[in-house]
Amino acid sequence: MPYLGAAYLWVKAAHLIFVIFLMAGLFMMPRFFVYHHQCAVGSDEDKKWIDRERRLLKIILNPSLILVWVFGLMLMVEIGAWHFGWFHLKLLFVLGLSAYHGWIAGYVKKLAAGQRPMTEKNLRLINEVPGIAAAVIVVAVIVRPF
Repeated sequence: MPYLGAAYLWVKAAHLIFVIFLMAGLFMMPRFFVYHHQCAVGSDEDKKWIDRERRLLKIILNPSLILVWVFGLMLMVEIGAWHFGWFHLKLLFVLGLSAYHGWIAGYVKKLAAGQRPMTEKNLRLINEVPGIAAAVIVVAVIVRPF
């Protein structure tokens, strides 16, 4: 028995809105990292990048991830999604994106501490992760191949 009633479409819209915000942040942050790598540790520019990264994480990424999960779980319960194969694929990739978010948060802290553990080339490559995950998730949800 549905519990969201008339609110279902509003919850679905909110879920999608915050997915867009989250994805924008997940695409932006590794770009920020590339530019941050190009400045000297301890410089004024370094401090500006530390502040930009912290703000993107705290104002956009963290709240968006929380709201995506809240609204997504509400939708999952509403439609009984755990019974569908496509949902298991989506959930796997959503968990992967959540882990990617965690990695980003950790890398923000490393850069703030003056560490540069990855190369710019690797940061550019890792920036492809959210795009690939988004493609798989969209196909799983829209096409529902299984």
